[in-house]
Amino acid sequence: MCTVSRTKCAFLWLLGLLYVAAGINHFVQPDFYVAIMPSYVPWHLALVYVSGAAEVGLGAAVLVPRLRRIAAWGIIALLFAVFPANVHMAMNAEAYPDISALGLYLRLPVQGLLVAWAWWFTRQRGGTNG
Repeated sequence: MCTVSRTKCAFLWLLGLLYVAAGINHFVQPDFYVAIMPSYVPWHLALVYVSGAAEVGLGAAVLVPRLRRIAAWGIIALLFAVFPANVHMAMNAEAYPDISALGLYLRLPVQGLLVAWAWWFTRQRGGTNG
């Protein structure tokens, strides 16, 4: 299934499994995600389920060579969509006492790394999605 180097293949599977697991967690522990959503975002529970389904779908799709490129772009779009909420959380740390302020701020650059990781799989190599 992997048409890329062994290292890149390992990172691909890790990326896919990470998003599938994170997405499933939205359904297993929806209250956690509802609690961290900013008040200005409507339909908290519905959006938790939609984003969870998107993560599961994109995580699985990134493992399919024909879908890899579009799925990686989808992951990037999802990361950009949730970034304002992560900034809101960092700027309002007192509203999230169960998460350390440092942890809230560290999420911001980590999100940049996640974007770069997904972007790695948007490029084509030798006619294959690698």
